[in-house]
Amino acid sequence: MTARLDHVGVNVRDLTAQTDWYTTAFGLKSVFTFHLEGPGLRGVVLEHPRGWRIELLARPGSVPGLRAPDPLTAALTEGYGHFAVTTPELDPVYAALVAHGAGEVMLPGPSPEPGVRMAWVTDPEANLIEIIEKNAE
Repeated sequence: MTARLDHVGVNVRDLTAQTDWYTTAFGLKSVFTFHLEGPGLRGVVLEHPRGWRIELLARPGSVPGLRAPDPLTAALTEGYGHFAVTTPELDPVYAALVAHGAGEVMLPGPSPEPGVRMAWVTDPEANLIEIIEKNAE
């Protein structure tokens, strides 16, 4: 079987604010937006120049779900916990995300993966994001 990950879906409260944050913080561009009239579901697919994509979804009446303060707490709940991005330079990316309003969860440091560094932040709605430093992209 040939398959590759297409995107990660993140349910959000404020679609406009989260779209603005992700496009600014990560340099993403909108690929398309949609609105399903029946359920009132609105969404936007955002893409990074390197090809990874995030789909932000908002529906009236939604309520907060898992909002773990860190990855270890998130691992106590089954299901989606975070998404991760890679970068060859962790420290400046971490600093830039925090400067754009990301919540600080875990400062840059060693990863469980040998020879790899990682850090953790949250988006403005407290969704966990892992940043992984790998020399080869």
